[in-house]
Amino acid sequence: MAALRRGVNQVDDKIMASKKARPKNVTEYINAASKEAQKKLREMRACIRAVAPGAGESLKWGRPAFSYERILVMFAAFKNHLGFYPTPPAVKAFAKELAEFATASASIQFPIDKPLPLSLIRKITAFRVRESIEEDGKWRT
Repeated sequence: MAALRRGVNQVDDKIMASKKARPKNVTEYINAASKEAQKKLREMRACIRAVAPGAGESLKWGRPAFSYERILVMFAAFKNHLGFYPTPPAVKAFAKELAEFATASASIQFPIDKPLPLSLIRKITAFRVRESIEEDGKWRT
C-alpha cells in the first residue's frame, strides 16, 4: 500500500511540475508566450502605452490590460492569433477597417503570422481613451 501511495504521489508531483505558473504581471505574461507571439505582444504593449501613457498595466482575467479608472483595452496571445479586446462600441466604430479580421462584439483577432496593424490599434486605443473619459461605465477595474 505504501508503494502505491508513493507511486500516486510521484505522478501528482509530475503533473504539478508540468503545469505552468500563472503570470503575476504583464511582463511575465509576455515572457510565457510562444517566441513568435512575444515580439508581437511587445509591439502591441508599446503601441497601447504610447497612446495611453498614464494608463496602469495589470492582468485582468489572466490577460494584460491597460486601465485608467476603467479598463481601456486588453490583449492576449493564442496559438494562431493575438486577441485585442476594446469595447463593443470601439469594434463597431472601426467595423470597416476591421473587415479583414475576425471580430466579435468586443474582440478582434490579429493573425500571428501577419504584421500587426499598429496604426489601427493606436486609433482604437485612442477611441477607448476618449470613450472612457466621456462615458464608459461598463468595464470597471
